[in-house]
Amino acid sequence: MTQAVAVDEITAAKERLDALRREVLRVYIGSTRTLDVLLTALLAQGHVLLEGVPGVAKTTLVKAFAAGLGATVRRIQFTPDLLPADITGTYVLSPKEGTFALRPGPIFANVVLADEINRAPAKTQSALLEAMQERQVTIEGDRFELPAPFIVLATQNPIDLEGTYPLPEAQIDRFLIRVSLGYPLHKDEVAMLRAHNVDPPKGRAVLNVQELLSLQNIARRIHVEDDIYEYAVALTAFTRTHPRVLLGASPRASLALIQAAKAAAVLGGRPFVTPDDVRGMTGAVLAHRLVLVPEAEGDPRARDAIVEDAVQRVGYRRAVRPA
Repeated sequence: MTQAVAVDEITAAKERLDALRREVLRVYIGSTRTLDVLLTALLAQGHVLLEGVPGVAKTTLVKAFAAGLGATVRRIQFTPDLLPADITGTYVLSPKEGTFALRPGPIFANVVLADEINRAPAKTQSALLEAMQERQVTIEGDRFELPAPFIVLATQNPIDLEGTYPLPEAQIDRFLIRVSLGYPLHKDEVAMLRAHNVDPPKGRAVLNVQELLSLQNIARRIHVEDDIYEYAVALTAFTRTHPRVLLGASPRASLALIQAAKAAAVLGGRPFVTPDDVRGMTGAVLAHRLVLVPEAEGDPRARDAIVEDAVQRVGYRRAVRPA
């Protein structure tokens, strides 16, 4: 049986996460909600897809976030000529010994920054599928475990920009959370100009790998009532029958919603999940997984509207239990 999370564990975890939040916000000037979503994905051991037009500090955010974790970080700049082996690595011949030795790719890191992931074609994007789902890669038939923790922070430009390739549904489904970054508020943009005018601030490590693993372990042990499970499945099931949806959220999405809600509970300082934790993560977890009917594909707000509809129309019901 899973050991319950003590209140002092939650308090200590929240203090460490607050320290990470302050450090990232020293470098990245923007929405704190975006940063909270990244923290949620970190605790839930999930991957993040950040979408936005060029120049809205997507890469700045993920670099500052990764630096604060105190873990190994590798960056991959996705381009049309990038090959799968450039990501996973390959065996190379050593002329001196006459043997083949593995040259690991940048995927062998705790944090992988996949910059402009949709600049590469589907065959290259597919190199991440096994890594993101199973925390391992297979090279020439040999299986290699990836380091723990392992998280992919990917950025992408809107798919209507020149030179971009849409992510396959299987790839999108492996991102726990998608975040859309818009233009900053006027005051935030002015503050950014001041902070980056002469010597742009650089991120510093405030955590380490052992602390990260401990925080993720706490999130795993957050208590979830059966009613919350029922509620999460009802929300995802709603998307599967919506008239504007061709392919609704999968069971993997239901699992992701619970994982994200447990992480949100940690950020909220609670050892248990509430319906508000689930509702608060529904948009970030479910919207990007929906495949819409052709008539709705042109509406940029369609996915968010469908998820909002699910939250409004699917009620949370607490079961009556015998005394």
